This record gives sequence, C-alpha cells and structure tokens, in this order.
Amino acid sequence: MSLSQKHLILIAAGGSLALMLGALGFQHLGGMAPCKLCIWQRWPHVIAIGFGVLALIALPRLMAAGGVAAALTTAAIGGYHTGVERGWWQGPTSCSSSGASGISADDLFDQIMSAPLVRCDEVPWAMFGLSMASWNMLASLGLAAVWLMAFRAR
Repeated sequence: MSLSQKHLILIAAGGSLALMLGALGFQHLGGMAPCKLCIWQRWPHVIAIGFGVLALIALPRLMAAGGVAAALTTAAIGGYHTGVERGWWQGPTSCSSSGASGISADDLFDQIMSAPLVRCDEVPWAMFGLSMASWNMLASLGLAAVWLMAFRAR
C-alpha cells in the first residue's frame, strides 16, 4: 500500500468517524434524539470505519471499494431523508405524518398513540438552510470521492 493510499483511507474513514461523533454529540450532548432515518444513515458510516481499519491491515483496494459503497449508501439515505423532510415524497409511515383524511377517529387516535417521539419529516436543526440529513449527504459524497481516490491510488 502506498503512503498516499494509506493517507486517503485514513481521511475517508476518519471522516466517517467524525460524522458519527458529531451525530452522537448532537444526540447525547445536544439532547436531539435521532429518528429512524437518522439511525439508518449511521450504519454505513460504522461500516466505512470498519473498512478503513481493515484496509490498513490487508486488501486496501477491496476495502476502499467497500468504503465507496458505504459512503454512497449513507449519502443516498441522507438524500432520501432530505426529500422526506422537505415534503418531496412520503417517508416511512412509522416515522412520518400520513395525514388524517379518510380514516376514522379511532384509527387516527391509534396512529397518534403509536407515532414515534422523533419524526423523520421534521427538521430539528439546520445550518444555512440544510438539515443534518442534507449535510450528511453532502459530506458522504465527498467521502465517497476520497474513498474512490484511495481505490485508484497505486
């Protein structure tokens, strides 16, 4: 493994680690519980960190390919989550509002009582008009590019 490939792998895996630490900081220090889609976005970062550790031990090109896939997966989930937050499409019914038209009062009550405390279609924090899901998508696309450079490095 070349020194530049090693550095790129450390940057990419370190980026996922930084994003995970940020998410955990918002959750545990900032008191912002994650929604279901937020949790889904975290798993590919954990996997990318694992690929980074494994890449330093053996098979760096294969692990870098896995890192690209993990980063693109969390970016895709972040993009989907952004669309749910902005009302571009419906999110999972288990964490999004589905409206109240055409259902009985009893069904509406049951829907309200079974609704999660943290909704996927609400933005609890934003910076420059972008939610955490949007920032995750953008950062993860950048990390995918770094993983790709690590894959191509000789």
